[in-house]
Amino acid sequence: MVRSCLQRLPWWTLPYIGSIVLVNWLFVTLPMVPTPWGNWTFANIVVGFVFILRDMAQRQLGHYVLLATALGGLFTWATVDPAVALASVTAFIIAEMADWAVYSFTKRPLHERILWSSALSAPLDTIVFQHMIGILTPAAFSMETASKMLGAVAVWLVLRRRMQAEAVGIGQ
Repeated sequence: MVRSCLQRLPWWTLPYIGSIVLVNWLFVTLPMVPTPWGNWTFANIVVGFVFILRDMAQRQLGHYVLLATALGGLFTWATVDPAVALASVTAFIIAEMADWAVYSFTKRPLHERILWSSALSAPLDTIVFQHMIGILTPAAFSMETASKMLGAVAVWLVLRRRMQAEAVGIGQ
């Protein structure tokens, strides 16, 4: 009984909501690092982990993950900076619609849909967010998009291996 209740709890959702607030706080507090390609911040790398947590929370909650994202935006608004919260939620909505379209309309296996939807949504999310908070540079855009795609590739590899293992098990 207790084990059944514990299994139904959305264990990935709370870390996901917390990571939204944390990464937005990092964008506000960490100093920019100058490079020949423009400034960037460590937050541009950390944000990739938020996307992994979102994928895990979405597997548990389905479309209700949007409520968790909104909650993260509200907490960011209240604790970090309303402008950053607005940029974060706006970028997420735009990227999530692109992600949803690829994920919903392609009839590819799950691991491929995740990879292709991320390849479209990660750069969209990055360019909208960075533009809205005034930190869009080639260095920041490249680092953040690469960080998000690293997370997507990690999830893709895990799911692909799981699918291959299941196929071997079925074929025996």
